[in-house]
Amino acid sequence: MKGALSWAYLRLYLLTLLYFSANSILGVIIPLKGDSLGATNTTIGLIMGAYLATTMLCRPWAGLLIHRYGPIKVLRFILVINGLALIMYSFTGLGGYFAARMLQGICTAFFSMALQLGIIDSLPDSDRSQGISMYSLCASMPGVIGPLLAVGIWQNGDMQIFTAAMITIAILTGGVGYSARMGPGGTAPAKASETQGMTGLSMLKTFGQLVTNPHLFKCSVLMLTASLVFGAATTFIPLYAAQVTGGSAAVYLMLQAGTVVVARFVFRKKVPSDGRWHPGFMLAIMLILASAAQSVSYASTGGAIFFYVGAVLMGTAQALLYPTLTTYLTFVLTPSTRNVLLGLFIATADLGVSLGSMLMGPLADLTSYSVMYTFCAALGLSMTLVAYNRRRSLI
Repeated sequence: MKGALSWAYLRLYLLTLLYFSANSILGVIIPLKGDSLGATNTTIGLIMGAYLATTMLCRPWAGLLIHRYGPIKVLRFILVINGLALIMYSFTGLGGYFAARMLQGICTAFFSMALQLGIIDSLPDSDRSQGISMYSLCASMPGVIGPLLAVGIWQNGDMQIFTAAMITIAILTGGVGYSARMGPGGTAPAKASETQGMTGLSMLKTFGQLVTNPHLFKCSVLMLTASLVFGAATTFIPLYAAQVTGGSAAVYLMLQAGTVVVARFVFRKKVPSDGRWHPGFMLAIMLILASAAQSVSYASTGGAIFFYVGAVLMGTAQALLYPTLTTYLTFVLTPSTRNVLLGLFIATADLGVSLGSMLMGPLADLTSYSVMYTFCAALGLSMTLVAYNRRRSLI
């Protein structure tokens, strides 16, 4: 195998899979634990949202520091911190969970930026979308089995199993991470970054391009809104499933994650990698997203079939959106600021997931889960106007 499927990249994909395994379990355990302790949806949403809210704030700085000190040094340090965060879950309460989520958020910012920038910089243009899709696929694969393991741990009632799982994941991730290599002669040689000389002040000046750059603005708005819907699904499905006749949170999350994995592998060569905006393709993704949220909303009345159809549709939209927008931006952003601006774009995805937890929790408290997911469907539908845009400046 060669290109994005060569051994050099397969090792990085394995590291990605291991790293995100813990989150697939925590995404179910934390809401269930919070609910058992009497926490409101708002509190649970804040704890869950703290993870990617912190990631969002750290991503642009991660891009700068990674290129200043090198990805390997940063990666090894971050894996140690991540291991400590995972261990914290075994002996703390909700307050400790909040702190651990924030630590994980910092680690994820540096981890994902190091791997994604290495993949983007080292692959030829024709393979770039496939590499990003494979990274995203491996980040999603733990979600296939993780929710089932989490439900099994919770129903067993023995949290020592949970502790053992977190420690095992921390050790395996650290072991594979410490053996990874990047740079000349390493497992993923990357080109010299043109942002190496960028200072913190000059980087701050590029933040304005989030609004002034039409390509970045358009992609960020789409990613922010879609991620809000994804975040609402991930956080509250474990609690909403009890209101759906025949519904199972584990089955839903497995279906959604399984769809992401299958779709990203099947369509990894179909994601546009030509630097052009494809309005019809983007419109279809937004319509799938809106349909997914509305199907989940109607499940409380219509039953499990709508619940699980929503899971498949949600997974399809999630599988296609991120690689498509990320690949497009790697072509249209100027090389001198590309890494920092990509960090900003990915940060909007983090912000969206956090808002899906933090804002949709209070809405669910005031209304219901069904109404909250209908609102998510309306947001997705509104994005079709942004996605289907043929303005010359955005092609």
